[in-house]
Amino acid sequence: MSPQDLMPGGTAAPAVALAVGVANFLAILAVLRALSPKDLVRERARSHARRRNDLRAALLQPRRGARPRSVGLARRLVELLKLNRDGRAGGAAALLVQAGWRSPDAMHVFLALKVLAPLALAAAAWLLAPGVLHDDDPLRRLAATLGGAVAGLYLPRLMLKNAIQKRSLKIQRALPDALDLFVICAEAGLSLDAALARVSREIGPAAPELADELGLTAVELGFLPDRREALLNLTRRVAAPQVRGLVNTLVQTEKYGTPLAQALRVLAAEFRDTRMMKAEEKAARLPATLTVPMIAFILPPLFVVLIGPAIVQVLTTSFR
Repeated sequence: MSPQDLMPGGTAAPAVALAVGVANFLAILAVLRALSPKDLVRERARSHARRRNDLRAALLQPRRGARPRSVGLARRLVELLKLNRDGRAGGAAALLVQAGWRSPDAMHVFLALKVLAPLALAAAAWLLAPGVLHDDDPLRRLAATLGGAVAGLYLPRLMLKNAIQKRSLKIQRALPDALDLFVICAEAGLSLDAALARVSREIGPAAPELADELGLTAVELGFLPDRREALLNLTRRVAAPQVRGLVNTLVQTEKYGTPLAQALRVLAAEFRDTRMMKAEEKAARLPATLTVPMIAFILPPLFVVLIGPAIVQVLTTSFR
């Protein structure tokens, strides 16, 4: 390209001018876009929608993965014996939910365990009875076998109730701290759904059981048509009087429009007082509880230390 082409009368001047104009226009658009205020409401709505979808996918969708072979065998056994058609299967499903096992496979494993546990323990008692009892009497062996069968009949239910009690106790211990966070979220202006989701996220590392239940309640409040039903589902999953009191407070707040922060503050103070009273009750029972261990394990060594040298000296003097 010659210098004459770049002159105003040249052939390349219109193309250069057009390129410079387009570049200036794009630069002005970039500056205006950077200086223009962002739509925070729309971004917040998108963030809430993403969070809701993540919670729903994590808590409600069935967990897909490699299913163990034992679970398939338990499913086939339950279907073969038609154990899930019994009315007691519904009660067992409710207990499994209270223990934190919401998977459909947990129901099949529990029903299969109720059938196999008596047979397994009876067979073990029949084989081990001669070695344990040091006697090959058929009547004693048969009694041990029947005892193993009865133990296997009640063992799955006892294990399930123990798991429910442990999980309920963990939730009760973490509930006052969660209510304090709940009060802070309510005073900050968050709605019930957002407060539940935020408390679930914050308390997750310290109390995963309570965080799981609160997160599931937040998701159900978002898509169930009846919000009261979503709150009552929490009492069905957690059999604890403190959780029932919290749900009743939230239901009354939703129904009558009372201030959420004030109601939760009163409830948190009540739960904290209850926990303090239980601690004081345990401290008051401590002297009576320690009496027997002190008599059995502390006083005999103390007597040996105090009276032992005198007894040894008396015996030595008498034998001389």
